Amino acid sequence: MGSDPENYRIEPLSKQHNRSGFNSGSEPLDRFLSQQAGQEQRKAFAGVFVAVGVDSGVVAGFYTLSSICLVAEELSSETLKRLPRYPQLPATLIGRLAVSLDHRGKGLGTALLYSAIEKAYRSSETIGSAFVVVDAKDDSARRFYERHQFIRIPSNP
Repeated sequence: MGSDPENYRIEPLSKQHNRSGFNSGSEPLDRFLSQQAGQEQRKAFAGVFVAVGVDSGVVAGFYTLSSICLVAEELSSETLKRLPRYPQLPATLIGRLAVSLDHRGKGLGTALLYSAIEKAYRSSETIGSAFVVVDAKDDSARRFYERHQFIRIPSNP
């Protein structure tokens, strides 16, 4: 497989996707994809999207999207000064994002992130969402998101 994100297609998770061999190096993320992702999607707890190799059909990465509310008082005054004064603010959560170890270093993580942001933006035209929020599981993930201009919520580093 080539080293270009264009060698992948990103699509909603379906029963046709073989998830059993996915290995991101994070057991909780791998277990989620193989055991929980389909159920969460069917029950509308999260939208699950997979990056599939165009030639191989192998699941190379995935992300999830869901709706959340941010508590306004947890945000910085700089952020709040541009927003309506509501106690809770609608947001889209990128709850999980992972790339298989076999597909790292090819720009796929960034492609998945941009796909998630684009989907969040498009859905905000129908269902209000003022923010895209991520839940960085560790320092490596935090650095990845910060490289893409995400900022920390002061009350939740």
